[in-house]
Amino acid sequence: MDKNLIYLLLYVTTNEESVDSRTIACVCATMSRVLTIAAAAAVVPFTHYPNSVLPRHVRLSNLPSSLTVTTHTLTFRGRFFSPYSSRAVPGPADAGLTGGFDAIIGDGGSMLQDAGATALVIAGAYALVSTFDFLSERKLIQQNLSRKLVHILSGLLFMASWPIFSASRWARYFASVVPLTNCLRLVIHGLSLATDEGLLKSVTREGKPEELLRGPLYYVLVLILSALLFWRESPVGVISLAMMCGGDGIADIVGRRFGSIKIPYNKQKSLAGSLSMFVLGFLVSIGMLYYFSALGYLHLDWVSTVERVAVVSFIATMVESLPITPTVDDNISVPLVSMVVASLAFDLLA
Repeated sequence: MDKNLIYLLLYVTTNEESVDSRTIACVCATMSRVLTIAAAAAVVPFTHYPNSVLPRHVRLSNLPSSLTVTTHTLTFRGRFFSPYSSRAVPGPADAGLTGGFDAIIGDGGSMLQDAGATALVIAGAYALVSTFDFLSERKLIQQNLSRKLVHILSGLLFMASWPIFSASRWARYFASVVPLTNCLRLVIHGLSLATDEGLLKSVTREGKPEELLRGPLYYVLVLILSALLFWRESPVGVISLAMMCGGDGIADIVGRRFGSIKIPYNKQKSLAGSLSMFVLGFLVSIGMLYYFSALGYLHLDWVSTVERVAVVSFIATMVESLPITPTVDDNISVPLVSMVVASLAFDLLA
């Protein structure tokens, strides 16, 4: 049964005395729509249909305020729906663009949209690396700074591109083609099957091909993992990428410039770098969560969200500061720890 219908029925049964004609009309319209879709889809399970096929006037995001602010409805919403992924529309909810596109021209149109988005993001990723390669070659920016800026921006821009993909269940797989393409490129050049001096200068410390098979490769594998497992409906993947890209990336830049005071248990890390990782990782995480929330993918209780993100940022920072980098790369330890802690924070503490 559709979530909107459940929500409306729960409201009617718990607010019998205050139900008006508009509420009843919403229930009837929703039930009519559900029955129509069920009759027309005898082969395909109903769960494969996106919520966006419902008329806009009966979507959860467009119900009258009297249906969304009562104590009863908030109680039922907290009990039956996830506190961070209860979306009214699987796309830009307020605009209703993705749902309308899918409803009109179907899955074929969604795949065309996703293929176009994939090509666009791949081109953007190539342009990003080429730009910083050009700047470093012209001595307009230091190579280490260029490498870290690529580290910061490529993952965050990849994540920011997720809304241009459709509401299709295949969208995350199309998006994963972007880091997968970079993954194959890193493997080919890391094994010296081909040479690309610009790539080596952009993403390695010493310009050695074998470096491509360590930190840079782990980086793109995490991008693939986050897209496939969490996608844009979960804060877990968003926070993990924000900590790896924004937090860890900024920590290295700040640490090199202002890192005169070292951490007592790890002389390779500085207090300035760790502090900047915590602060920037937290801010970037909140910023990306707000981005997806504003587009309708996430519905968050911001007071508890800020607290939980602060916990994730602190623990990820502590792990990054440990003297384990020669054994476990930061591109593995930081995002994986962030995933585990965020999953516990948002799922078990919700």
